[in-house]
Amino acid sequence: MVDLFGSGPARVESTHRPLADRLRPRALAEVIGQDQVLGPDAPLTVMLASGVLSSLVFWGPPGVGKTTIARLLADETDLHFVQISAIFSGVPELRKVFEAAKIRRQNGQGTLLFVDEIHRFNKAQQDGFLPHMEDGTILLVGATTENPSFELNAAVLSRAQVLVLERLALDDLEKLALRAEQELDQILPLDDHARNALMNMADGDGRALLNLIEQVAAWKVDGTLGTDALSKRLMKRAAQYDKSGDAHYNLISALHKSVRGSDPDAALYWFARMLEGGEDPRYLARRITRMAVEDIGLADPQAQAVCLQCWETYERLGSPEGELALAQAVTYLALAPKSNAAYVAYKGARAAAKKTGSEPPPKHILNAATSMMKDQGYGAGYAYDHDAEDGFSGQNYFPDSMARPDLYQPVERGFERELKKRLDYFAGLRAKRKT
Repeated sequence: MVDLFGSGPARVESTHRPLADRLRPRALAEVIGQDQVLGPDAPLTVMLASGVLSSLVFWGPPGVGKTTIARLLADETDLHFVQISAIFSGVPELRKVFEAAKIRRQNGQGTLLFVDEIHRFNKAQQDGFLPHMEDGTILLVGATTENPSFELNAAVLSRAQVLVLERLALDDLEKLALRAEQELDQILPLDDHARNALMNMADGDGRALLNLIEQVAAWKVDGTLGTDALSKRLMKRAAQYDKSGDAHYNLISALHKSVRGSDPDAALYWFARMLEGGEDPRYLARRITRMAVEDIGLADPQAQAVCLQCWETYERLGSPEGELALAQAVTYLALAPKSNAAYVAYKGARAAAKKTGSEPPPKHILNAATSMMKDQGYGAGYAYDHDAEDGFSGQNYFPDSMARPDLYQPVERGFERELKKRLDYFAGLRAKRKT
């Protein structure tokens, strides 16, 4: 009979435990992957060797060992391990945890508090950790799939070291598969191509791989299965993508930089990744148009029109047919001549405007709407450009006290090559008019 008040969990036969739980490492040396935090001279190795462990935040995708490493750190340091989830816990639960940790500390034992999905706590709840971190009541180890810089308070981050855990590589997943086969005492009934496909289905998630292996191992098959047979029996794991999370911003950054780098293949790949993840095509249409303005600019003025036309085509056709139009826009932008000269000029103009925001325009370009304004010199000396030689007066249009800046500096690419000729032409006339 199970003792509900016993100090440990009741023993469960291994055959009834999920494979992922049965293969959970018992020591840090058994953890697969994450050499950047567990390898020689890596942060956790150095901390444990020195006997000084600081509060930590593990940042990484699901299924890479955040919970396991936290539990093993408690074992390595003889700290009492307490695990809570920010999804299911609130202020009352935190108070109980802190009170229990205080009593434990008075009795000579520290507490490692592992908070899963720590980014889901609001600012006030995160602030509640601070005094207990500072006085040593708890050693906080948080886990998050979101960027801590955006989701965690600066005060928490200043008291904790952020360690990045990476998705498992194919070699790591293969090691995990071999360990699973040893535990199951059977070889997976898959040929080499199907086995590789299974690793790719896991998408860098060790827990997902073990769940897939557990399914495959339960099949009653004769011989080995190929990739086609595997695909029919298993659904491909959905890609990790959160339209409001890190993946959203990382992938749009990858798309933007691929366009800027004139790589249509990479640009189309990241565009497709976002669509496969469920991104709103209208968001992509807006961002693609922004790319035309920012990175192609006046080197190819037609680029903006292409984006708007493709956006309009998408609005007429909808998904999925209209997505092809957006893909065409991505391809066009990637192969278009690039210039950010207008963008740089615009930012320079904004900076200059902020610095000299109170300076009035020169009086000669002001309209004298009343006789009093005319008496004040408004419009005096204005040269009508159409009456000037070459249709260009060369007058100053900046505030009298402001030195003339060179904001727009076109490049020798695309249509801006022609614009540069025009700019140089007018600069030459301006200099000539002054002499």
